[in-house]
Amino acid sequence: MIIAIDGPSGSGKSTLGRMLARALKLLYIDTGSMYRAVALAVINAHVDPSDKEAVTALADRIEIDLEGDPESLSVLLNGRDITDQIRTESVTDMSSIVSTIPGVRRAMVERQRAMSKRGAVLNGRDIGSVVFPDADVKFFLTAAPEERAERRYKEEHMSAASPTTYAETLAEMNERDRRDSTRVDSPLKVADNAIVIDSTRKSIEQVFEEMLERINHG
Repeated sequence: MIIAIDGPSGSGKSTLGRMLARALKLLYIDTGSMYRAVALAVINAHVDPSDKEAVTALADRIEIDLEGDPESLSVLLNGRDITDQIRTESVTDMSSIVSTIPGVRRAMVERQRAMSKRGAVLNGRDIGSVVFPDADVKFFLTAAPEERAERRYKEEHMSAASPTTYAETLAEMNERDRRDSTRVDSPLKVADNAIVIDSTRKSIEQVFEEMLERINHG
């Protein structure tokens, strides 16, 4: 079974993807972490992100692995655990840039399809539209921008001493939404036949139950 979960930043994709993968005993693939791994590799190699050929060549060359339980997924870059490193602001910014490069997206899509051969829950921005257009179940999660920014702001301040303010987080999120929705290659959009769930003012548990209900009785 392939379950695709798409949606903008802060919509709950990662948390709900992990919960579903655990409940259904499926592999969990956080595609955002794969793009973050490419971003970290670009930073470490001092590659100019505007040089699309060089970034694509690097994405083709590096090894990215996802290991462990859905709730404690480790991200490995060339065999080294980078789980904590890819959550920094500089990696987030770089990820938003490199993920718009068609060659990088093609390289990651190939890996995502290979990883999912035995069934998986995948989250991202183009899973139901590009990576797995024939997924068994497709979800598109969304929420009001202010609520999504509030979630991301709290998340960042819990995991690290982030200097960003709520207003900055909201501005960054709106910019990322704009960039993701308007890029030429694999833009963020609601896939055909996707079940749209607006999680504004809903708890994670409420959305999880709604998603399980749709999967079991869809």
